[in-house]
Amino acid sequence: MLSISSYLALKEVWRNRGRFLLVSLVIALITLLVLFIAALGEGLGNGNREYISKLDAELVVFQAKSDFLIQASRLGRNRLLSVRRVDGVDNAGMLGTTNANLIVPADNSSLKVALLGVEPGRPGEPPVEEGQQLGTSQAKEAIIDRNTALRSKLAIGDMLTLRVTQGTDDEFYKLRVVGITGGQQYALQPSVFVPFNTWDTVRPKSEAEIGVSSDPVANVILVKLTDPSQVEQVRSLLTRQVEKVDAATIDEVIQALPGYSAQQSTLNTQGGFTLFIGILVIGGFFQIQILQKVPQIGVLKAIGTSNPIVATAAVIQIVVVTVIGVAVGGLLTFLLSLFFPPTIPIVFNGTSAAVAIIALVLIGPLGGLVSIRYAVKIEPLKALGLSS
Repeated sequence: MLSISSYLALKEVWRNRGRFLLVSLVIALITLLVLFIAALGEGLGNGNREYISKLDAELVVFQAKSDFLIQASRLGRNRLLSVRRVDGVDNAGMLGTTNANLIVPADNSSLKVALLGVEPGRPGEPPVEEGQQLGTSQAKEAIIDRNTALRSKLAIGDMLTLRVTQGTDDEFYKLRVVGITGGQQYALQPSVFVPFNTWDTVRPKSEAEIGVSSDPVANVILVKLTDPSQVEQVRSLLTRQVEKVDAATIDEVIQALPGYSAQQSTLNTQGGFTLFIGILVIGGFFQIQILQKVPQIGVLKAIGTSNPIVATAAVIQIVVVTVIGVAVGGLLTFLLSLFFPPTIPIVFNGTSAAVAIIALVLIGPLGGLVSIRYAVKIEPLKALGLSS
């Protein structure tokens, strides 16, 4: 049965290859759109969560009632010392976040970067792929992530220049690049990591803060646990033993990032609608195909061809055309991705791409269900116009 069905399906595809090639190209364009929506969703989500998701920490401590928003939280060193004394805490480090402009040496233009203050050797400092880790908390050094290196052309040993606004004036600070880490974007911006005290000196300040000597204040405290399986127990101890703080897991922090959940929901909805459109396009095409060949199906049934053979032939035909379209669309997507600059937040994740491709292959038979059902119900005599 399978060999007869395959012969019928492939023979028709070959004899009408122009028509079937056209629908394969339509499926290829749908594939291209679905894969790029998936890659855009992954890229935007990754740009928001990349640094947070790679933290060498299990908990993040916030100021109480800050709704797990990093920018809304303020914690001093006294809270840090209290956190380190809690049972189950292996290590803890302060994290300060702000924005700055990095002067690109090549053309003297500026690149907006996330300026992150971390404590050397503590949670929050990213591991370097080239160069070395940060030295002391007062060092005029910086680690840049791979995105910053690609867009600024800075290398190990170079001096980078940061422009920040302090009061009403722009100030310039020079730091030596001592290390380059992997992708560590924060809030969709390339990142520059500096020792925490250096960050407190460099960060933008209001007129009231300039010249005032005070202990540096972080946004959050990153906590690494002695036993990562004891997250809930240590979290409870932190909120009880340290005044006016809340603690969140890494996943909770990511979900609380401004706009992250809404952004992902929007892109997932777009992807879902695109798949739905694909089902309608494929279903409509094959329904027209069946209507055009009702007499031929009637002849096949009249000479003894069974319904399972007719249905299997239709399924094979749909699968072949869909697979060709998805393969062409995947190849086009790969070729186009080679020409995208690093400034465009598109990331092709293996898992999400595989899920999208499997879904695209499955929508072919799903879209053709109506036409398959219609083909099976065709009566030979009616199809040939011989019934009374």
